[in-house]
Amino acid sequence: MSAALQPADGAPHVLVVDDDRRLRDLLARFLGENGYRVSTAASAAEARAKSDNLVFDALVLDVMMPGETGFELMRGIRETSDVPIMMLTARAEPSDRVEGLELGADDYLAKPFEPRELVLRLGKLLRRSAATAAAAAIPGEVRVVRFGPFQFRLDRGELKRDEEPIRLTEREREILTILAGRTGAEVPREELIGGNGAATTDRAVDVQMNRLRRKVEADPANPVYLQTVRGVGYRLVTDP
Repeated sequence: MSAALQPADGAPHVLVVDDDRRLRDLLARFLGENGYRVSTAASAAEARAKSDNLVFDALVLDVMMPGETGFELMRGIRETSDVPIMMLTARAEPSDRVEGLELGADDYLAKPFEPRELVLRLGKLLRRSAATAAAAAIPGEVRVVRFGPFQFRLDRGELKRDEEPIRLTEREREILTILAGRTGAEVPREELIGGNGAATTDRAVDVQMNRLRRKVEADPANPVYLQTVRGVGYRLVTDP
């Protein structure tokens, strides 16, 4: 990479995790040429070691790796971090896509893919994450939506149960923000579909909603707050 193409020190830092060296090198070069700082890892263990010493703005994570899979690595990451994660997979089965979304992936891209598409999707993920952080830093009116023991701050996209923070992925935060902005109203599924391609079907929206329900409902199969509106979409039922 020429000096003119070197990304700035403040550029988003992305960790690419894939056991395919050629693909790692391709993505590192392409992302670097598009203004990102890039680190790479060939395994889940290497990715974890690098994450212990560096803070990344996003992860591009392969599903099928020898030893610990991308799914297993993501499960561990989601216990402590809501960093945006884009999953890569050579397996196009819908069940694999659903599993990734259920574990907390923000986007999902099947191999083979155009590197330009990955760059566009990654950019949207990072812009949404940055917008959430910027909103949290701007003083102004604080709007809090309450439902049961939960509080959701729209300015920060922050969910708490009493005073305990509940970790949300970017997609979960986006969906809850839309519903909380229209409390009690029926929100069509089409409005909950992600603009980054992470959720382009009703099924994908349902998967994200099931994840949210597991975090806020005592009985996710019989939701009190995140209710299904048959034939339409969903609504958030809040306290008076």
